[in-house]
Amino acid sequence: MCRLFGMHAGKDPVKATFWLLTAPDSLAEQSRREADGFGIGAFDREGRPFVEKAPVAAYEDKAFAVEARDLSSITFLAHVRYASTGGNLKVNTHPFEQDNRLLAHNGVVQDLDRLDRRLQSLGAMGLVKGETDSERVFALITAEVRSNGGDVEAAMVSALSWVAENLRLYALNIILTTGADLWALRYPDTHPLYVLELSEADRRGGMRTQRISVRSQELEENQRPAVLLATEKMDDNPNWRLMDSGEMLHISPTLEVESSYPLPPEPRHRLTLADLDDRAAQSQSPQKVS
Repeated sequence: MCRLFGMHAGKDPVKATFWLLTAPDSLAEQSRREADGFGIGAFDREGRPFVEKAPVAAYEDKAFAVEARDLSSITFLAHVRYASTGGNLKVNTHPFEQDNRLLAHNGVVQDLDRLDRRLQSLGAMGLVKGETDSERVFALITAEVRSNGGDVEAAMVSALSWVAENLRLYALNIILTTGADLWALRYPDTHPLYVLELSEADRRGGMRTQRISVRSQELEENQRPAVLLATEKMDDNPNWRLMDSGEMLHISPTLEVESSYPLPPEPRHRLTLADLDDRAAQSQSPQKVS
């Protein structure tokens, strides 16, 4: 199963370091089982995204495996890919960038020919550079943003409601970031996605999963709050909460967390693991979950 991590640090950028080969449970070690790519995205002070990604397993990339990634941003997004659609190419590797926004996805959406026709009707097929379902879903969201005057949340609801109604899907866990805001969706209840509202009193600057480790000395020393999203709990903080099925979160620059349930309770054409082909099933199977 692909791994997701997102963080919102509030109104001012913080420095965060992503360690990728510091322990047996590091991202690089676990990428031997999640071996189709990795990526980290953040934003500069002008809100322009920058992404570092590669379409190979971390343990095969010496520089990636040895060096820590020091980034400064308000929002961060990281992803480890196990491919369900699309070859091992950089263009198929998350996070994806469109119109100064970043998106990473965990799940499977099918009927891509129908989705392509929808994108063509909206004049958005040019946004798609690769082969993945994830980038196509992102393009649908971007097309809606362009047509509604810039309302990202409304665009997500419109685009993802169309997907839920018209396409076969197994899971649609998404984190979407701008230089100021972060949105997350867990839909339906196929895969976990956790949220932690890190308070000033927590003083926890370093956390890790079996895929992704991150530390922010600024958050720890300055007792700054933050909001974290991850596909598994990153430490023993009791305030980690599993998002509900169908729950969408919006985290603003003030770190206010707004929760809503804008999608249908169930996708019209929900897939099970048995419905997927061997490659897709392997990418989503419980054995891929740490």
